[in-house]
Amino acid sequence: MSAINAIKPDDITAVILAGGEGRRMGGLDKGLIELDGKPLIEHVIAQLIPQSSNIIISANRNLEHYQTYGYPIILDQIKNQGPLAGILSALLQCKSDWLLTVPCDSPHLPLDLIQRIINTANQTSARLFTAHDGHRSQPLFSMIHRDLTDSLQAYLAANNQKAGLWLARQGTVNVNFSDQPNAFININTVDTLTTLQKKT
Repeated sequence: MSAINAIKPDDITAVILAGGEGRRMGGLDKGLIELDGKPLIEHVIAQLIPQSSNIIISANRNLEHYQTYGYPIILDQIKNQGPLAGILSALLQCKSDWLLTVPCDSPHLPLDLIQRIINTANQTSARLFTAHDGHRSQPLFSMIHRDLTDSLQAYLAANNQKAGLWLARQGTVNVNFSDQPNAFININTVDTLTTLQKKT
């Protein structure tokens, strides 16, 4: 990609995926579960603010609470299809060419997440990039070009839900974050929440 067309942070909308059912947390809205006295989504917002001026929130309940953060709220247009449904809705509604996805339950996401992905993206013509923590790919930490909207829509229409499979089919480019694997720890269970509370 030439320098003239190089991707800049302002070319990217960051969506916080907070629309899940929280089944492993007893049905709680994970974005509003507290860590160190504040909701998880506030931790994520704090990590994103230095990186992006374009933030939106994907949520399907407790909308009044999420609206208090002052960012646009996107609801799933397709129900019961997991995080990809939130990603699709964000792609359909965001105004930028690129969408960065992050889950609401990873409070310590990398502070250089966007810049490091941009650095990789500006060396290739690929349309999809995913963080890799050195051990595994992190599907919900991806940057997606809006050109892939139709592909994702067709994938969900076929009743598919696995984000990793769709990413693999699109030939996602892994971005190396092996120097900070703990940044991708997500809070899926009460035990994980308790462990993180004890460390702080």
